[in-house]
Amino acid sequence: MSLIRGCNLPEDLFYYPEKHIWLKPLGGNLFRIGLTPIAGRLTGGKLNAVTLRAKNIGTEIQQGKSVATMESGKYVGPIPTPVTGIVKRGNEKLSTEPNLVITDPYGEGWVVEIEATKWEEEKSALLTGAEGLAEYEKKLAAAGLSCG
Repeated sequence: MSLIRGCNLPEDLFYYPEKHIWLKPLGGNLFRIGLTPIAGRLTGGKLNAVTLRAKNIGTEIQQGKSVATMESGKYVGPIPTPVTGIVKRGNEKLSTEPNLVITDPYGEGWVVEIEATKWEEEKSALLTGAEGLAEYEKKLAAAGLSCG
């Protein structure tokens, strides 16, 4: 795990920096999606709800489109997918414990699992590894964002 601007950001994940979303390979073309600590900070640090779109399960969602919605006292907005794919399942724990997205972002706080259908075409738009995290750090610095 790398500490960047006070944020824990694992090098083995892929990042969609524009929306502060991470993507974890689970094998084959299956991936888990969640929010980075930056996203949690931008919502005000406490979520009132994370609503999974049940109608999305089993359907293909285009890259950048919403797979869930999050709501805090300060923010209501979509959780977009960083890759086009078929939503396989949502994290049901979030219906009763939405703050897992913030308190355990890389563990119990994941949002959905998706089977990527355009992985080879879209993966180049994501950041990963030490070089990717260095680029993400530049974006965070330019926007004045940190977890500290």
